[in-house]
This record gives sequence, C-alpha cells and structure tokens, in this order.
Amino acid sequence: MDEFWSNTFVDTAARYSVAVLCLVVFLVIFELVTSYKNWDEIKRGNMSVAMATGGKIFGIANIFRYSIEHNDTIIESITWGGFGFILLLLGYFIFEFLTPTYKIDKEIASDNRAVGFISMVISVGLSFVIGSSIG
Repeated sequence: MDEFWSNTFVDTAARYSVAVLCLVVFLVIFELVTSYKNWDEIKRGNMSVAMATGGKIFGIANIFRYSIEHNDTIIESITWGGFGFILLLLGYFIFEFLTPTYKIDKEIASDNRAVGFISMVISVGLSFVIGSSIG
C-alpha cells in the first residue's frame, strides 16, 4: 500500500482532489460572509462580483500551490492551506475596515468595477505574501 501512495500520479491526483474540495468549502465560506450571492450575481453579468470571486479563487489556489510545494503530507498541506485561507479571509475584513466611507460588499454588488478590481488584486497579492510564508 505504501508503494501505491508514493506513486507520483496518485499523490498528484490526491492533492488535486483535496485542493479542489478545500476550494469549494472556502468559496462557500466566502459566500456566507458577503452580503450578495456570488453565483447569482455572476449569472446576471456582474463583472465586479466576477472579478472579486475570481481573485478569491486565484488566491485560494495560489495558497494551496505553496502549501503543496512546501509540505510532505496531504494533512500538512490542508493545515497550511486552511491557515492561509483564514489569513486571506482576514485580509477581506481588513479591506472592509479600511474603507469606512463606503461598504465594499454594497459597491461590488452594485457592479462598481473599480472596487471589484481592487478586491481581486488584494486577494491575489495577499495570496503571494501568505504563500511565501507557508512553512
């Protein structure tokens, strides 16, 4: 059985599957903390939501990229990926806090593309900072 799990193809498929599952779970969490429904807004053509959601997807995937690269086991990768996600989520709340003159969620839901773009760039940028720190 050890030979099976040490096979590079099996290991890659397992890490891929776990990363996709975590991505789905983390996107559900993001959906819960935003005041709008991501997929409904995207279906309606809201580019701001699409950019913000795309940035979150990229950010989560990028964190898992670093997590997989720097950890030997799937459990370590999940742990560090989860920790990185918490930091990314914290970054989302900090962005909201640092803009007290308007509500980020409301602007994104209203298709303010400037806010959607900045939200995307923050998620992408923070994912590189978080990822480079993963042990």
